[in-house]
Amino acid sequence: MATAKDRKHFERLMLRHLDASYNLALWLLHDTTEAEDVVQIAYMKAFEHFTSFTGGNTAGWILTIVRNTAYNWLSKRNRGSNLISFEDVLHSSQNNSPTASGEMNPEELASAEISHSQITGYMKTLSVDFREVLFLREIEGYSYKEIAEITQVSKGTVMSRLSRARGQLRQIITDQTHREKTREL
Repeated sequence: MATAKDRKHFERLMLRHLDASYNLALWLLHDTTEAEDVVQIAYMKAFEHFTSFTGGNTAGWILTIVRNTAYNWLSKRNRGSNLISFEDVLHSSQNNSPTASGEMNPEELASAEISHSQITGYMKTLSVDFREVLFLREIEGYSYKEIAEITQVSKGTVMSRLSRARGQLRQIITDQTHREKTREL
């Protein structure tokens, strides 16, 4: 049974990560109500198991619980259709060479006028694994090591997923920009 002292200690350590927890759940689920539910469930689980928390990286610990809860939620809701297998990624046409695919170079990407909401929309088209690492790195600013702890994969896997996520996002932006330029002509 948790004491009032345990509750205060939990709140002091974990509530400061509430925004990041919600943002992660939202990025994974794409639904505000579901994200709120997942965060609530995750924080209840975290509080139940708070006595097993040995200290250290509080953000990593709570975000891991939020992540796992979100994946369980996705599994129960049969949303696996937005997952892409490694083989699909490896053999997709998006992995052609940049020059063959007409991909924009970094200067062209930087000069393209792309709003935050457009980028957010493009990110939503990525698989959950890619969206997750991209969000944790680029939006929340976690290190590769912290992301590896949160996602429970190796640092190399984090780096690989991040690279592929960036590549896919770049390709999506390139394709969209090309379509817009074609319409203008």
